[in-house]
Amino acid sequence: MITVNRRKLLGAGATGMGLLGLAGAVPAWARGGNLLDATARKGFDEVTGSNIDLTVARSAFTTGKKRGGAIAINGSIPGPLLRLKEGTTVRLNVHNQLEEDTSIHWHGLIVPFRFDGVPGVSFPGVKPGETFTAEFPVRQSGTYWWHSHSGLQEQAGHYGPIVIDPAGPDPVQADREYVVVLSEFSETDPNVLYDKLKKSSDYFNYEQTTWTDDYPLSGAQRRTWAKMRMSPVDILDITGSTYTYLINGHGPADNLEFTFQPGERIRLRFINSGAATFFNIRIPGLPMTVVQADGQNVEPVEVDEFQIGIAETYDVLVTPGNETAYTMVAESMDRSGMGIASLAAAPGARAAIPPLRDPPLLTMTDMGMGGMAGMAAGSEGISGMSSGQEMSPMKKRDAPKLPANVKKGPGLAMVAANPVDRSGDPGVGLADVPHRTLNYRKLRALTPNKDNRTPSRRMEIHLTSNMDRYMWSFDGKKFSAVSDDPIRFAYNERVRVKLINDTMMAHPIHLHGHFFELVNGAPADRQPLKHTVNVQPGGSVEFDLTADEPGDWAFHCHILYHLVAGMFQIVTVANPAGDEA
Repeated sequence: MITVNRRKLLGAGATGMGLLGLAGAVPAWARGGNLLDATARKGFDEVTGSNIDLTVARSAFTTGKKRGGAIAINGSIPGPLLRLKEGTTVRLNVHNQLEEDTSIHWHGLIVPFRFDGVPGVSFPGVKPGETFTAEFPVRQSGTYWWHSHSGLQEQAGHYGPIVIDPAGPDPVQADREYVVVLSEFSETDPNVLYDKLKKSSDYFNYEQTTWTDDYPLSGAQRRTWAKMRMSPVDILDITGSTYTYLINGHGPADNLEFTFQPGERIRLRFINSGAATFFNIRIPGLPMTVVQADGQNVEPVEVDEFQIGIAETYDVLVTPGNETAYTMVAESMDRSGMGIASLAAAPGARAAIPPLRDPPLLTMTDMGMGGMAGMAAGSEGISGMSSGQEMSPMKKRDAPKLPANVKKGPGLAMVAANPVDRSGDPGVGLADVPHRTLNYRKLRALTPNKDNRTPSRRMEIHLTSNMDRYMWSFDGKKFSAVSDDPIRFAYNERVRVKLINDTMMAHPIHLHGHFFELVNGAPADRQPLKHTVNVQPGGSVEFDLTADEPGDWAFHCHILYHLVAGMFQIVTVANPAGDEA
């Protein structure tokens, strides 16, 4: 096994635009210079074969009336679709034409850790003018994606889809398929966006309530939120006031069209490549049957709408009827904007575009008060209360003790006293819609899982923050490349991990190099496999992990700005001999 000095890598990757980006290191093109003449193409080509070249270069991007700096791969945003085959070996050559380091992480792919593409963890990054080659066997099939893990490059357009065809028969049969990549674009440089969030976490939230707004909040509830210095509409960090939402690189005004013939069985491979946006997906008048989650086949579930967290993928089947067109809607979770495409039986055919729905409101359950009222005090004390009660200062003797693994300090504003399992929640804003939605408890693995051992130990990890300061962390501690020890697992160890969300925002948590089994009420051998899991505000989820891929792996929130702000850790899996990889 190749040995990598992780400490040395951490030192290299944490500089400049490395592991966590240090967003103050704004590239020269973003500091007032003219935009490059080259404009990235919208949409993507398909590339296949055993040897694939990916060229990372500075570009510009235009959608509607907005134009800004961007990063394009092979000249397009998104970058090319990598069409691979299970059981083959692929050689991926990443050529860096930027003036800064770059990288590509193959999201959801099981690869040797030294090819995982995370600067400061598995390799030093790709220097300007250099080429990095990742050659590995393709060990799986399904829908995945790739993206930069250097600074904030992902937000600038450095992402693209992956489809891996199975070695044998595909249990999902369709007459036609489309890959649907969801993302966002802002003409403002992502480093500037991050700087504004650090100065004011609600800078981009234009949905703040006032006393005259027609929201269903009592006066007592308004005073409660005011005393917490929080807003019931603080759903997403960056909203449609700043973002244009894209489908395959196309904005709502581009009239993106997917053709069909009535009665065809169509497979739609949805990939959320957004940097900060959860999307609610629906096709009015057309039911969707979910057949795959995070690249893994599941028992079919028919729904009318589903929420897709950042970095998740869902494959669905639809069978259009005799309508000439259907509208595909990817509405941001806070309902401040949407991506739009059309399923059309004839060129130019269009269906009505539904209006944006009213913004959802956070509840006391989202504050970690599900089942019983109460919050433990962090650096800012929050009193126990039930819905509608006013807040009063917390007395020290009333505050529950902090968990032993949670560090009290400026990065910890609160800890939920009674978080509840919210795996049955369809996502913020979808609990009361009058149609069928998806939640994790509806997912069942299509085939039995390989490892059904009872976990030998349990682990609890808290997702923590101080939103006033835009600080994000695990267990109250922001990641430090210099001083942090990794989360350690023995090789082939079976562990049940519980994630507790002590914040009022949903977090998509991603573990590199592994799939884990969601503990969702399914039989042990049919727990669905995922690589990314959404943890609802004030809630918890559990998963069973078999740590069978040796090496150092990133573990982080996939909201890009939360990762950069510190919600990141390293997982180390010992090699079969019992040593660190």
